Amino acid sequence: MAEKIVLAYSGGLDTSIIIPWLKENYACEVVAMIGDVGQGEDLGAVAEKARRTGASEVYVEDLRQEFVTGYIFPTLRAGAVYEHKYLLGTAMARPVLARRQVEVARRVGATAVAHGCTGKGNDQVRFELAYQALAPELKIIAPWREWKIRSREDAIDYARQHNVPVSATRGSLHSRDRNLWHLSHEGGELEDPANAPLEGTWQLTRSAREAPDREEEVEVEFESGRPVGVDGERLDPVRLIEKLNQIGARNAVGRVDLVENRLVGIKSRGCYETPGGTLLVGTHQELEALCLDRDLLHFKQHVGLRYAEMVYYGLWFTPLREALDAFVEATQTNVSGRVKLKLYKGNVTVVGRESRHSLYRTDLAAFTMGEAYNPKDAEGFIRLLGLPARVRAWLGQAPPTAGQAPPPAGQEAKRR
Repeated sequence: MAEKIVLAYSGGLDTSIIIPWLKENYACEVVAMIGDVGQGEDLGAVAEKARRTGASEVYVEDLRQEFVTGYIFPTLRAGAVYEHKYLLGTAMARPVLARRQVEVARRVGATAVAHGCTGKGNDQVRFELAYQALAPELKIIAPWREWKIRSREDAIDYARQHNVPVSATRGSLHSRDRNLWHLSHEGGELEDPANAPLEGTWQLTRSAREAPDREEEVEVEFESGRPVGVDGERLDPVRLIEKLNQIGARNAVGRVDLVENRLVGIKSRGCYETPGGTLLVGTHQELEALCLDRDLLHFKQHVGLRYAEMVYYGLWFTPLREALDAFVEATQTNVSGRVKLKLYKGNVTVVGRESRHSLYRTDLAAFTMGEAYNPKDAEGFIRLLGLPARVRAWLGQAPPTAGQAPPPAGQEAKRR
């Protein structure tokens, strides 16, 4: 009986040619696993294409709800953003796809799993670390590290030779990844960071020029750090992101052009469209600013940075990520409320925030002095805070304040 290999299949250029390549080089059965993470394609047609090009079985798995609640929302609540800009759309999707791929492999009795990630990218790491954490007994096959194909042009030629229909052409060489959270673009004119993206590169969001000539307000509601409603309407997680994507996209919100540091040590340039995600990250940050105390908020920013690195590096299925989730869960208990935004031609402005757990007190923040705060208390606090600076000045390690001479050394010694 031929060996079974389960391929994470998208129907794009790479995975389309992998099916015939695996059959040629491994004399195996290829089972295609198609994960629906909200890419907006006709997955029935994708499944039929997999069968026509040699897959013996095809599994189409609806992962949208799991993707949102199990991966997007934890990353959102952690405040994880990679290198200031990247909202981790592709990085978050890989572990949910890999988990289901492993489940399918066990279901069909496969001995190996395969993916279409290139040998230069991050995704090979993300898929394979997930495989190792979830099913170390499965063999891993990465065709891009084995075959003689070295470019997308070579891949297109291989597809033509094997009668595999692909949408990529020599004149259109962008590599794209789309899911509920974002749409990414690499390749083509983007390979030179000196080039601006072509207007046709962007596919999800309007340009500022095409956006409406009027402001649009949107209000997002959260419960314990999880978004639950838009403009007063309670929505299930998938529909909520879809609605915010529509709102953000028509207002030119969510475009990012980024030179990033890949895990493998290469700098790469990518463009990302994340309209709904941009709105959610911004509103969540605003609500945390209202509901978390200073030390917790500042420490959580460090956690968010580490969390972003772990997601980007493919370290989802690790004890540290699970432990960080436990910390984040504790921080989000009181992160409930509403944040209202105003959108206009790519600009996002906060116009209001409210929460029953708000730590903001008007009697403390207002300029009018009230009984809750005695300004005389600040004097001793400032004196103590400035003591190290005064000591350095007295010892001659810093210039003394104008008009103030340091005390004689003996006098200071007596004080001590």
